[in-house]
Amino acid sequence: MNTDIAAIPTRHWQSLPDGRVQCDVCPRHCRLHEGQRGLCFVRGRDRNGVELYTYGRSSGFCVDPIEKKPLNHFLPGSSVLSFGTAGCNLACKFCQNWDMSKSREMDTLADAASPGELAATARRLGCDSVAFTYNDPTVFLEYAIDVAEACREAGVRSVAVTAGYICPEPREEFFRAIDAANVDLKAFTERFYRHVCGAELAPVLETLVYLRRETSVWLEITTLLIPGENDSDAELDGMTRWIAAELGPDVPLHFTAFHPDWKMRDKPRTPPSTLTRARGIAMANGLRYVYTGNVRDRAGGSTCCHACGALLIERDGYDLGRWGLTPEGACAECGTKAAGVFAAQPGHWGSRRLPVHLHRA
Repeated sequence: MNTDIAAIPTRHWQSLPDGRVQCDVCPRHCRLHEGQRGLCFVRGRDRNGVELYTYGRSSGFCVDPIEKKPLNHFLPGSSVLSFGTAGCNLACKFCQNWDMSKSREMDTLADAASPGELAATARRLGCDSVAFTYNDPTVFLEYAIDVAEACREAGVRSVAVTAGYICPEPREEFFRAIDAANVDLKAFTERFYRHVCGAELAPVLETLVYLRRETSVWLEITTLLIPGENDSDAELDGMTRWIAAELGPDVPLHFTAFHPDWKMRDKPRTPPSTLTRARGIAMANGLRYVYTGNVRDRAGGSTCCHACGALLIERDGYDLGRWGLTPEGACAECGTKAAGVFAAQPGHWGSRRLPVHLHRA
């Protein structure tokens, strides 16, 4: 096992009267004796504080299409330098990156990079943004913030792919450095969050409202639909009504297909008809941009003008086709402004995936 994992002191914790220290990064509030680690495994007590054990280390770097995050309204067609570390503060039984998020072996962190190196690498590779993904950036908060700040200085934007399970003070600090986020809204019931994810729904909804109402972060939402768990008409109706009322009609929503993995191998794959049904419910409730993912569906992956119905961005998987936006980001047919962050011209990265090695440990 590597012994040079960078451990740094963290900020969001407090001492308790019983001698333990409490990590206050996420609502789990792990209370730790000396030498103990939190559920995420990458934050733990060392002497009289909480340290992060994965600063500057990654499970790998890869250049991806931005649509893979998924973000459909943030610099479409551009490339993003993606990376993650290890650990997670949720315990989702269906985790599809469990080899990284549930890892207890620090040898998975084979790549190393300082924040400045990451920003410089993104620029050298022509990436418009860097994404914290694969595992939740909440657990490597300090590293993610430093990377995002270095990227901002270099003219590179930062993207967070997160479950949104974070406390208010670190949430404000983290998202101050972020340009776009895709938040996984796992379901719309406390039962699902408690029994399937080992978490609670309310803090996630609070994060969504915070991002939409109090920041300039571009926000999109993803819900992985699992047959028999979170795909009923009633739940989808309630969730999409809430999104429309609390976040507004312009927040893009992605319904993605589940495949059996980790501790939910007994569930079947999500049929495409379920995604189509969910998309129909969401649009009937007033959401303007609703997408299907993990399936090949041109109609469900393309963006249309909410005013006149004209095709704005044609997508076939991660490849872009027809582009119907003006350089100002408006519909070329009727002039209605589309919600999002758009360049004057679309990117041309397509569906390529380029693994990148910065330093091997």
